[in-house]
Amino acid sequence: MRRHSTGAPPDWPALFAQLAQAARDPRLARFYQAGTVSADTPLEQAPLLALDVETTGLDSRRDSIVSLGLVPFDLRRIRCREARYWVVKPACELSGQSVTFHHITHSDIQSAPRLDTVLEQLLTAMAGKLVVVHYRPIERGFLDQAVRQLLGEGLQFPVIDTMQLEARLHPRQRRPGWLRQLLGRQAVSIRLANSRLRYGLPPYQAHHALTDALATAELLQAQAARHYPPSTAVGNLWS
Repeated sequence: MRRHSTGAPPDWPALFAQLAQAARDPRLARFYQAGTVSADTPLEQAPLLALDVETTGLDSRRDSIVSLGLVPFDLRRIRCREARYWVVKPACELSGQSVTFHHITHSDIQSAPRLDTVLEQLLTAMAGKLVVVHYRPIERGFLDQAVRQLLGEGLQFPVIDTMQLEARLHPRQRRPGWLRQLLGRQAVSIRLANSRLRYGLPPYQAHHALTDALATAELLQAQAARHYPPSTAVGNLWS
């Protein structure tokens, strides 16, 4: 099965149907058989799942996942009791820099399970949900690469990227940096913490997968409340 090309989002329900037939691993087959919402589904009706992963670095081909956080929610409620969090043993060594970011140490991963042992739980939690992330190349890229290494076939799923939504609202200014400084205009940061501040959301400790998943869920709720009516079709937001 060829991966979809970049550009316009694919017809995700149709793609899931194809992937369900092509998947060799039964865990992947069940994930795709659960399907996904159609592009015209109103955002208020979509079953949302905030996802965050922490990694040993930023290159999915060389680095590995060390923790994952999941928080199911909708536009009105965050279901914290159903949240999930895993620390997993990475396929590569921890670096001092990565430990500084996510504070997961060698002793934390010493008895941690491999991703393969929690993969079925992860896919079951994701099945039928519309995943919400902040910066999709990390979450979707690392999960696809990790599953590809484990099973020989990748993982595809639609996401709403709250960073991408902020980028739409705050497009990069075309003036050179020196001219913006001369005019006294600062570039707008679309990082998770800075984006939350614009909506009056409280600061959380960064680089913890569960906390960042919760922060992302709250950010989408705030973005929707201010910029997107509940009837907004998810096809206008996902990628």
